[in-house]
Amino acid sequence: MIIFLIGYMGCGKSTKAKQLAHRLDCPVIDLDAEIVSRTGKTIAEYFEAFGESGFRDYESETLKTHSYPEHCVVATGGGLPCFFDNMDWMNQNGMTVYLEMEPAQLVSRLQNRHKRPLIKDLDDEQLLDFINVKLAERNPFYTQAKVIVNAFDLDAEKLEEAIKEQTNS
Repeated sequence: MIIFLIGYMGCGKSTKAKQLAHRLDCPVIDLDAEIVSRTGKTIAEYFEAFGESGFRDYESETLKTHSYPEHCVVATGGGLPCFFDNMDWMNQNGMTVYLEMEPAQLVSRLQNRHKRPLIKDLDDEQLLDFINVKLAERNPFYTQAKVIVNAFDLDAEKLEEAIKEQTNS
């Protein structure tokens, strides 16, 4: 089974993907890292060179053309489910898991934001406002996930249990 971890930036998708993949003894795929590997540019550099729409096009192409092993855990970019038919594609091709987190928790986790092109110039108050607006836009996509878990203090064991509950129901 392919497990796609989705959620807002800073919710722990990359970290939880590594932990869950280790627990399940399967490969982990980080789609942002895959984009960096394919293009030779950081995400911020790609955004700067091609804009958000160019990045979203390439991100969607990477999602759909990557050669996934039969069993793996995939960390997606925060916006990936919200563009084109990406959420439908992931739901058809694997198990989607939304790592949900409160906006204030996300602000505290995004202190090192200079590497994140959408928020690099925002102070904490602006960041909280930005997150609230973006979550309102993105939640209709995120909540299409087959599994929704609160990501605050979530460990790999609890994440695995939530996924198993869904696959057994």
